[in-house]
Amino acid sequence: MTTLAHKLPLVARLLLGLTFFVFGLNGFLHFLPQPPAPPAAGAFFGALHATGYMLGLIKGTEVLAGALLLAGLFVPLALTLLAPVIVNILAFHLFLAPGNYAILALVLVSEVYLAWTQRAAFAPLLRARPALPATGRPAAAVGELRAA
Repeated sequence: MTTLAHKLPLVARLLLGLTFFVFGLNGFLHFLPQPPAPPAAGAFFGALHATGYMLGLIKGTEVLAGALLLAGLFVPLALTLLAPVIVNILAFHLFLAPGNYAILALVLVSEVYLAWTQRAAFAPLLRARPALPATGRPAAAVGELRAA
């Protein structure tokens, strides 16, 4: 394995972690200036803020997942927590506030690449018929044996 191929997952993990940690913290501490939002985007954020909990939940998830990625702990869990956040960020920028496509592409590519490097952790989630712990056989096969 080349040095670049060996370090690329680390670089992607740190960049993605730093991105979500910083922007998640910004949701609480407001240290980065925000440009004026288009009307639809402003209405969307107004609705999230009006719930009293949703923005805090989203930003808290970003901070937690970013910290996990930066620390290299529970990386598959962090990627799983970020997946719906990233889908929402993409939809937000495609439909409500067009722009920032380079950063969006970097975030999406990093997420998908890291998920690929962690594919062994996700493999059980993608099985149509998971094995039962006691038998090691697929669940459908066990049910078929009992029915016979």
